[in-house]
Amino acid sequence: MSLSTHGFSVPFQFPVSFTRGVWRQGNPVFVQTIRSLEPDRRHRVLVVVDDRVALTHPSLLDEIEEYFATFATALELVAPPVLVPGGETVKNDLSHCFTILQQINEAGLDRQSFVAVIGGGAVLDMVSFAAAIAHRGIRTVRLPSTVLSQADSGIAVKNGLNLFGKKNFIGAFVPPFAVINDLEFLESLEPRDKIAGMAEVIKVSLLRDTALFDYLESHAVEIARGDSDVRAAVVQRSADLHVAHICGNGDPFELGSARPLDFGHWAAHKLEIMSRHRLRHGEAVAIGMALDLTYAALVGYLGRHTLDRVLRLLDALGLPSWDEALFERDPEGRFSVLQGLQEFREHLGGELHVTLVRKVGESFEVTEMDETVICRAIESLALRAADPAADAALAVAHALQ
Repeated sequence: MSLSTHGFSVPFQFPVSFTRGVWRQGNPVFVQTIRSLEPDRRHRVLVVVDDRVALTHPSLLDEIEEYFATFATALELVAPPVLVPGGETVKNDLSHCFTILQQINEAGLDRQSFVAVIGGGAVLDMVSFAAAIAHRGIRTVRLPSTVLSQADSGIAVKNGLNLFGKKNFIGAFVPPFAVINDLEFLESLEPRDKIAGMAEVIKVSLLRDTALFDYLESHAVEIARGDSDVRAAVVQRSADLHVAHICGNGDPFELGSARPLDFGHWAAHKLEIMSRHRLRHGEAVAIGMALDLTYAALVGYLGRHTLDRVLRLLDALGLPSWDEALFERDPEGRFSVLQGLQEFREHLGGELHVTLVRKVGESFEVTEMDETVICRAIESLALRAADPAADAALAVAHALQ
């Protein structure tokens, strides 16, 4: 028998730009991004747009076509912008992915062509996956349109679709060619969506940045009221922190089992499915973090004062820390959300790794979770929800009795 082992590494880099009015005639960000590698050729681009974004920006499609006409020597719009449904349901129906593949095929795109996708995190996930499997990878430029996608998911290196009732069961790790965050997209969001995405900002502050958490606390009123300058500042800081983690932790494609950026997500992913997407992803993450933080306080990892700070911040921003879905039970009488632990382990591969927080800015991993304590954490959050004036420490004390 003969055995030889070989290895190679491939460097990746992608720019993350922040701008306003990306499709205005005088804004060069998009055309410069597309031309960055090959400035002397004309680049073929398919543009896909979240229909919710098109609805709230009635002139958007015309602006895109006019932009391409202005830069016609550098850009070719291969077809009119393609509209796809917005929201998590676009990841539940494989036909939407095949629609994008069909458009790519009919336009004759190749691996040096581009797919530019404008939308929320779900649309970015679906279109990025379609581009990743067409010709084994077509360059993708993401233009996130929500707080959550600009602060977190839109600048990630993965994509996915939901299948078998499991979130992101299908997916791939493929870095985007570039990410362009147009802050003007955030102005037209519904108040609920402006707030829901802040859960991911809180998450990364708890993991990596005490100064950001303090800033969120001190500016919670402005954020809740929709202050665009404060929102832009925290979204950009969150994006920087997420990219720094992806590029700097040595495991961008998550070959290991630990995923710190998935703090709060084992329950969040399950709650999204259980609620049939009544809960936004950010809202589910807020609840998932509240559950894991309460768990950490119950077992003594986290001080109750810190737990109370986080839960009060969620309250101040209008994010949930409780939902009736947490009380849903399976036929055996077990809380249904607990199945999320097994599904999370399967998604990770290997043994279970759950990120918990010891204090603001400091996280650690555990490889097992005590289901009895999780149940107490659920009961603690229920007690607090029943009496909003009660602090977290009191609710935890009741759960310990």
